[in-house]
Amino acid sequence: MFLNSYKNSYKTCLVISFLLSSFFISAQSVERDTISINQDSLVIVEVKRDTIRIKRDTVEAKKDSIVEDWRHINRVSFDISEVAFVNWNAGGSSSISGLLGLEFQRNYKHDHTVWENRAVIKYGVNKQQDQDIRKTDDLLEINSRFGFRKDTISNWYYSANFSFATQLTNGYNYSNSDSEPISKFMAPAYMFLGVGSVYGEHIEYFSAYLSPLTLKSTFVLDQDLADAGAFGVTPATFDDEGNMLTRGSNFRREVGILVNSSFEKEVYENISLRNIISLYTDYLNNFGNIDVDWELVLNFKVNSFVQATLGSHLKYDDDVKITKDSLIEGEEPIVSGAKVQWKQMLGIGVLVDF
Repeated sequence: MFLNSYKNSYKTCLVISFLLSSFFISAQSVERDTISINQDSLVIVEVKRDTIRIKRDTVEAKKDSIVEDWRHINRVSFDISEVAFVNWNAGGSSSISGLLGLEFQRNYKHDHTVWENRAVIKYGVNKQQDQDIRKTDDLLEINSRFGFRKDTISNWYYSANFSFATQLTNGYNYSNSDSEPISKFMAPAYMFLGVGSVYGEHIEYFSAYLSPLTLKSTFVLDQDLADAGAFGVTPATFDDEGNMLTRGSNFRREVGILVNSSFEKEVYENISLRNIISLYTDYLNNFGNIDVDWELVLNFKVNSFVQATLGSHLKYDDDVKITKDSLIEGEEPIVSGAKVQWKQMLGIGVLVDF
């Protein structure tokens, strides 16, 4: 009887020992799993491998959705055109032109918030027979717009807008006899900063922006151009003997209304259209006299890397006066009023997204 009781107690101890050993082994295993999982920043609710795997997948899915809120564009393009003549009976001048473009976009859209950022660099040159290299395009532009709407149903966003534009190298009026630059880096440079509202049902394709309060700043950091009163800044003043009394201003500030609209989408197969128009008028200086900046570009995609481009860029700014040479030798150039500026582009080249 005593022996049987002893055997039963012995078996019970073995079972208890086995259970305790299993518990400690499981606890150590769970602790290792928990440490490993915590390194991945996961919170353990149930210590089960299946549950852990499911939670890891859930977190990865959330991370993926955050990435998808951002739309990245990195683009480089190079257009070239060339014509050559050898013993050509009809005559002509050989020439070659090249245009390099860089574009970067970082656009964010999620629920109530939209944030669009775009930077563009363009530089083009032309070389004709018996002539020096001449600039055909030059632009450095940065745009940023932030929008917030009260719910996901409304297509109206409260918005703040920032834009900056200048050029990289000196510009010349090649029709004039002199070689003095008529523009330089930061002379001029334009900055817009305003608040308003944006309408866009599909804001990544089309948007219309209205800002009743926009600050426009014009910078002319080259003193010679500032003294001449270029691009609307206050010019230098002189006495009757020609002695300079005050230097020209390097800065001009305006406050007015800005309206712009942008549309960018593939309108037909392999044909995309970009239409951007901006209208601005100053409250205090010639209200109703509208500055216009309108760019229309058609891109014809040949394949993944080759495309043709047809574009038009029209500008009007009342502060930019046109200068021409005088017909009488020795007299100062004639400064006329503001006129419409227009540039047309046609080219074929390489386009690479990276």
